[in-house]
Amino acid sequence: MPDPVLGTTVRLSIVALLAPADEVEFATVRDAVQLTDSNLSKQASALEAAGYVRIRKGYVGKRPRTWLSLTPTGRSALTAHVAALDAIVAAAGVRSQ
Repeated sequence: MPDPVLGTTVRLSIVALLAPADEVEFATVRDAVQLTDSNLSKQASALEAAGYVRIRKGYVGKRPRTWLSLTPTGRSALTAHVAALDAIVAAAGVRSQ
């Protein structure tokens, strides 16, 4: 069964972007997923509440920065979600080209 937390394209995109990295700066995620600051903040908070994402705040020089990273729980959830989606697609007899 697909994960309801990752059921939205936005949250799935955020988690997929974080998967290959140790940590990604908020602005990089915002630009890659094409969200506003407030929308990304809301989605990241929901992922953090589910235990899928860690949000770290700090400074670069005197400028505040925020970084996002995928937790082990988030990585497992992503793997299971993708497997569930693959099973749905396979059952439908759809093939990618």
